[in-house]
Amino acid sequence: MKTTNTEPTNRSAISEVKNGLGRLLANTYSLLAATHHAHWNVEGKGFFHLHAAFEEQYNELFAASDEIAERVRALGAYTPGGLRRLAELSSIQDPEEPGPGKEFVASLAEAHEVVISDAKKLRDTCETAGDLETQDLVIARIQVHEKTLWMLRSHLK
Repeated sequence: MKTTNTEPTNRSAISEVKNGLGRLLANTYSLLAATHHAHWNVEGKGFFHLHAAFEEQYNELFAASDEIAERVRALGAYTPGGLRRLAELSSIQDPEEPGPGKEFVASLAEAHEVVISDAKKLRDTCETAGDLETQDLVIARIQVHEKTLWMLRSHLK
């Protein structure tokens, strides 16, 4: 009986995958915090809609952070932890002080663009490493962020 090898095929690239997943986790956590900040502080026109939308988004990001962290562990690595360490690894800027709802939306849209850009690099790294399982997770994350970005941009028009 032939067994299927589910291990990534390119050992030199798998450490890049693990590092990329750490950054994706850090970016996800930073975006979660920024979205929660927006949820708490949004004011003005569209408050109820934005308050509810931000809550839905940060809940999705919280669930995603767990999925990403579990994939890191499945690859045999430890997840980065602690707010300071995650902030160091993140490509996301801390949110600005509270302002009108559109400022929060624009800031979150920019953060999603950063996550998408980093995730697309990780997707390609996963392919090089032969880690299709992680690539699948990353592609799903890209799709969520692109949909959220579309919604945020639509609100800004």
